[in-house]
Amino acid sequence: MRAADIAVVDTPPATGLPNLDYHWMPFTPNREFKADPKVVVRAQGMHYWDYRGRKLLDGASGLFTSAAGHCRPEIADAVSKQLRELDFTPSFLRGHPLSFKVAEKLAGLLPKGIDRVFFANSGSEAVDSAMKICLAYHRARGDGTRTMFVSRERAYHGVNFGGIALSGMVNNRRAYGNMLAGVAHMRHTWLPENRFVKGQADRGVELAEDLQRLVTLHGAENIAACFVEPIAGSTGVLVPPKGYLERLREICDKSGILLVFDEVICGFGRTGKPFAAQSLNVMPDLITMAKAITNGAQPMAAVAARREVYDAIMKAAPENAVELFHGYTFSAHPAACAASLATLEIYERERLFERGAALSPYFLDQVFALGDLPVVTDIRGYGMLAGFDIAPGPVPGARGHELQKKLFDAGLHIKTTGDSAILAPALIAEKVHIDEMCSILRKTLAQYR
Repeated sequence: MRAADIAVVDTPPATGLPNLDYHWMPFTPNREFKADPKVVVRAQGMHYWDYRGRKLLDGASGLFTSAAGHCRPEIADAVSKQLRELDFTPSFLRGHPLSFKVAEKLAGLLPKGIDRVFFANSGSEAVDSAMKICLAYHRARGDGTRTMFVSRERAYHGVNFGGIALSGMVNNRRAYGNMLAGVAHMRHTWLPENRFVKGQADRGVELAEDLQRLVTLHGAENIAACFVEPIAGSTGVLVPPKGYLERLREICDKSGILLVFDEVICGFGRTGKPFAAQSLNVMPDLITMAKAITNGAQPMAAVAARREVYDAIMKAAPENAVELFHGYTFSAHPAACAASLATLEIYERERLFERGAALSPYFLDQVFALGDLPVVTDIRGYGMLAGFDIAPGPVPGARGHELQKKLFDAGLHIKTTGDSAILAPALIAEKVHIDEMCSILRKTLAQYR
């Protein structure tokens, strides 16, 4: 389905705002927001509308969530139907049909052999769940000393304590003390000499040797897993150099370390195939996913594990015993499963992953054309995911924050982190949407010198 085929009703939304005092908003300067609220009241296809009736092009698929475009009636109908049939049942010692159907559907999309699916409710929960699965796997195999984790600087793995311990973005960490012990960080993969390189750069594979250095320092027998985003998303789209992920895989194999890909942003067609592991042709042992798993319509996440990981944990437990003491009240919630199944059917029926792959060259060309603007200091991209940096102002991050506000007022929604901007249009986008997005970006960025 083309974006133009999704019905849009241009009825102005009701104006006026509720009392803003009581909601403590996440990742938001609350006092600033409440002085100049950016309140969205409706969405359809490629667009949002704010409470004043202004129409905004969505250049970030919500928050990398709405890959099939906003307010798909198929998903809404599926959720509504499910809530009228079965609103809730625990996943502890109970089950419902849709969770097994979604798991099977996901197994068909995932790399071969990574087909045992554990459900959570957010990317943060998926990462913490994956950490527990890694620890349980090694203990089941008699390697209980493997309790350390390796991640990267500039990584984002969610906001639970496990995730922020893995993460390497300082503002997400600085207020919370030591968090979890036993996490070591490799360097990130951004290099100055790779500025304005489209796709994977030829230089930088040696950065993967950081993992070997940490193995040598701490001992392979003490390291449970290496967590990486195949493409680091929230930090500004850091595409790995050629050979980098392959070298991580080699070191993990040699050292008995599990390799975990955090595909909360990269998954579900963002890189042209169902998962970045397939696009980049490197197979991890576990994959975390969330966001576009339901097109953003319901909170849901999952961890997919290699069958060997699952089997080791199953076989180590006594008969009739709980094998993994972990789970959430809302794991595999019926409404979330209904939304996910409807979403996955849309992706398949409309061939949206293939559509994204076909649109990617045009998207990247148009974004990289912004490199002639003086304020733009780097552009990176792969598939339908791109990021660019702008020259910082007197206070790092302030200009990027100001930029996303100016873009909102100009009719474009994007994600910024510090002085990096991130673009991830829905896979239903057409060239006209890419042109409009880049036109607004050019006009707004031209204001900076």
